[in-house]
Amino acid sequence: MSLTPRDPLSLLHLSFNQDHSCFSATTFYGFHVYNTNPFHQLFRRKFPPSALSSAEMLNQSNIIALVGSGSHPHFPINKVMLWDDQQGKCIGELSFRSTVRAVKLRRDRVIVVLEMKVFVYNLADFKFLLKMETVANPKGLCAVSQASDSIVIACPGLHRGQVRLDHCALKKTSFMTAHDSGIACLALTLDGKFLATASTKGTLIRVFHTANATLLQEVRRGSNAAQIYSLTFDCNAQWLAVSSDKGTVHVFGLKVNSAILEHENSGNSSNSDAGSTLSRASLSFTKFKGVLPKYLKSEWSVAQFHLHEASRYIVAFGHQKNTVIIIGLNGSFYRCEFDPMHGGEMTQLEHHNLLKSEVASEKMLDESLH
Repeated sequence: MSLTPRDPLSLLHLSFNQDHSCFSATTFYGFHVYNTNPFHQLFRRKFPPSALSSAEMLNQSNIIALVGSGSHPHFPINKVMLWDDQQGKCIGELSFRSTVRAVKLRRDRVIVVLEMKVFVYNLADFKFLLKMETVANPKGLCAVSQASDSIVIACPGLHRGQVRLDHCALKKTSFMTAHDSGIACLALTLDGKFLATASTKGTLIRVFHTANATLLQEVRRGSNAAQIYSLTFDCNAQWLAVSSDKGTVHVFGLKVNSAILEHENSGNSSNSDAGSTLSRASLSFTKFKGVLPKYLKSEWSVAQFHLHEASRYIVAFGHQKNTVIIIGLNGSFYRCEFDPMHGGEMTQLEHHNLLKSEVASEKMLDESLH
């Protein structure tokens, strides 16, 4: 069912901030910002009837990047507006010749994703720094590290299934073929050390070492094709969470840190020995090649959470140990806990509906005014 401006509470876009402590939700009439734990609405801003395609937060600050959407947007669809909520106005803008597909922020950079280009600017003065060419990228796929001493940007490359990696501080660019089919989703760790990718098939997720594009681990979401909605690492790169259109959120255990450590410790060994170490860490089962079915060669999830509603969900790890936050365009908010030892179905800790909470807030406001 298509959404119209008559649906003022319909959610159009959801996005976590960089440390997953907050998330933003856009509607036809503005945007809302929520705290994840404890769950509550922090603030909201209403504009004249006009959709927003995204509202990207800068950490927990009052700076939010807004992009318009629809046939009569309040903010142009080809501009990024830097909104200062403390001042209640835009403090800067970046204009382009085509529609803005996505925006990514870090303390010192603004990354703007167009259909076939990615632009990087200095946040302090909007100075242009870098332009990257990509294959057609209508979803605006892009990921950026958040560590202060390391700027790593990952985006689709020039060919299907290819990823471009830019280590900005080193002025180093590399291209790697992550999948045979197109890239559907990608994510970086906070320090930019590891990259996770999923293809349009949605069955396998691969984790790479960004320094040398080495495949460290391959995990399997399922055996049937799926549309991957989000990928996210926890802060220590011990876990990877995945959401898809199959209605299940998966959490996978990662071995990438131990794989890198083994690789570094084998520095005095031959290159072939180092390569075999990484192969063992990723459980590639090379000696059984051609014997085992392909779905047995990759690892399956440790824990799962089955959602009852059919909607687009994105997932992030909570600040409490072994917890995940799941939010959906239908207004659902879940906080769940998984057992790192025994796995299985996650335990639901809390559930809220953003839309019902908003209706209740509107009623309370009306009653207070009367």
